[in-house]
Amino acid sequence: MFDSEMVAEQAILVHIYLSQDSASEDLQELEMLVSSAGVESRAVMTANRSTIDAKFFLGSGKAAELAQAVAELQVDLIIFNHSLTPAQTRNLELLCQCRVIDRTTLILDIFAQRARSYEGKLQVELAQLKHLSSRLVRGWDNAERQKGGIGMRGPGETRLETDRRLLRDKITALLVKLDKVSKQREQGRKARQRAEIPVVSLVGYTNAGKSTLFNRLTSADVYAADQLFATLDPTLRQVKLPEFGSIIFADTVGFIRHLPHDLVAAFKSTLQESRDADLQLHVIDVADQRMADNIKQVQLVLHEIDADQVPQLLVFNKIDQTEQEARIEYNEQAEPIAVYISAKQGVGIELLLQVIRERLADDYMQLDLKLPADAAMWRARLHELSAVQTESFTDLGETQVRIALSKAEWARLLKQSDGLLQNYIVST
Repeated sequence: MFDSEMVAEQAILVHIYLSQDSASEDLQELEMLVSSAGVESRAVMTANRSTIDAKFFLGSGKAAELAQAVAELQVDLIIFNHSLTPAQTRNLELLCQCRVIDRTTLILDIFAQRARSYEGKLQVELAQLKHLSSRLVRGWDNAERQKGGIGMRGPGETRLETDRRLLRDKITALLVKLDKVSKQREQGRKARQRAEIPVVSLVGYTNAGKSTLFNRLTSADVYAADQLFATLDPTLRQVKLPEFGSIIFADTVGFIRHLPHDLVAAFKSTLQESRDADLQLHVIDVADQRMADNIKQVQLVLHEIDADQVPQLLVFNKIDQTEQEARIEYNEQAEPIAVYISAKQGVGIELLLQVIRERLADDYMQLDLKLPADAAMWRARLHELSAVQTESFTDLGETQVRIALSKAEWARLLKQSDGLLQNYIVST
């Protein structure tokens, strides 16, 4: 149960099993969404139907039963695990005398609570307004009454038309702001591409442990919690990977079944990090009974945002909750395709880093150098990049080193040394 001081609303949850819907929304997931929104579930109503009722979605009999439950439990909210039409929402609200929201509205509300960055807040507001604009039907009393007045479009405009026009104007203004933010983000993305720093994007079903893994890999302090959509805004961190060089990890918003299309559209620029990555770490909760279906849902969303062609590594997380052990899984061509880890316990992280280096091997190189005594600055620079694998010294004061780093890092070092380091290469 929730702390009474933290509970803003109490709700009845409604889930209808439709015979023609073989992949119906998961009731357990609805309960997690409701918990993430800070709402207390007082009761759950389920029913089986072969078709959707046009007026109440769940049928007049069940609707009357729902209204009775609302009166008995004194709740102020009904949450459907489905998408409702504006008419169905209005009919249910009139019958039950309380607010009714559907799955999409619930997800949008959670996103509104979690958005922290300027761009994230703009994206959530845009998605909410687009959702509202499709449901603005007689939303207020006398909405069809004509009126005029200063600041209105004309004396023949109805109140409903005015509200629709104001919504369109607000959406247009938000799109202009988002376009500006997207251009700024694109400039940063192009700068990273010019620097040729490999980008590894963390994707996966919400609550799979992406942010916990991100914090473990980057020593960052991104908010992570056992709840859906704990992280909303994308976070990027550049780290120096031992025996490789610089790499950028990108933590992205978690995916979910039936992700609202308005959200997919609104977060297009955010999800761009998943599309432009050199490697995707598909983080999977190995302890979740719905693991196979969660994987399928993530792949569907990646396909929808055109990010399904990026090389992908499966990262089976939370092995500490199972009897699994940390290990690397290979395919028939002896290529690493999966790693089993526990991000929370830090188990298997070294194996994961090993596979990341291997999967990015095309951008990776090993060199043997012999540095003269007066090249101490470059020796220090190589150590700073964590590129030195072995090191020894000659009687003449020379330093023999074997280094491993990305091709982009080596290219930058050559440019910084005006090509001098090229003269110190013994073998490649």
